[in-house]
Amino acid sequence: MKLGIVISTNDAETVWNAFRLGNFSRKEGTETKVFLVGKGVEYEKASCEKFNTVGEAGKFISSGGVILACGTCIKARNQEGTNLCPISSMKDLYVLIAESDKIVSF
Repeated sequence: MKLGIVISTNDAETVWNAFRLGNFSRKEGTETKVFLVGKGVEYEKASCEKFNTVGEAGKFISSGGVILACGTCIKARNQEGTNLCPISSMKDLYVLIAESDKIVSF
């Protein structure tokens, strides 16, 4: 199975749970990709001790998960792309949706 997770919020607890799902799915052997859009590209700034979004994202990448992020959304916030928030495009989101068996949106 291929799972696509779309994150469009910067709420730390919600993002943390989305990456926890991604990490669980990777442990189950599911090919999993996360696409960050809108406020979702701000998740690194929202990370905190209680809801360590950056830590969960790091585990996700280490397990073979893929993170993509809307380049327009990143640029609109005067941010730069990072390893945990790489600049991608709407075409990448389209491909993620087209190739995934299931899509979950947070």
